[in-house]
Amino acid sequence: MVNYIWVILTLIGIVFAMFNGTMHEVNQAIFQGAKDAVTLCIGLVSILVFWLGMMKIAEESGILKMLAKLFKPIIRPLFPEVPANHPAMGYIMSNIIANMFGLGNAATPLGLKAMEQLQSLNNKKDMASRSMVTFLAINTASVTILPTTVIAIRLNYNSASPAEIVVPTLITTALSAIAAIMIDRYFYWRRSRKG
Repeated sequence: MVNYIWVILTLIGIVFAMFNGTMHEVNQAIFQGAKDAVTLCIGLVSILVFWLGMMKIAEESGILKMLAKLFKPIIRPLFPEVPANHPAMGYIMSNIIANMFGLGNAATPLGLKAMEQLQSLNNKKDMASRSMVTFLAINTASVTILPTTVIAIRLNYNSASPAEIVVPTLITTALSAIAAIMIDRYFYWRRSRKG
């Protein structure tokens, strides 16, 4: 549906430009936008490759396991149905840690594997389990300590202080994660009272 909306908006803009006599400006904007998109993508790729490499080093050196042990007492109560040593917990922790470092692209496959493992524990295969809903809420809100993608974008556009976004991002993502957990728990409590 969204694709159709974009196509319709694009066609309306082109038709309007033809009747308005501004087709030259539209052509310039298209080519400039394509050039800017390529520049932005190359800049983002370099930052993502760097941080994905750092994540791999952290994984190989045991830092990820150490962080997982550090956060386990906080995360474990959120997923009471998941056995402590189940692979789902490892994927959940890895996903949360990747999101903390702003590595959404690295976090996505980990999140998919976590959902796959959570589905294996799910008794009702046609419905999301409590843990799946909780994980989705936490993953969507995800606390971000270092927003690497945003910093990379700010660097590409010559920001005077690209890292000044760190503290506001940490505050807002922490508040969104708390809100997501509270809302998740509220709806679980409401559903359990009805059932």
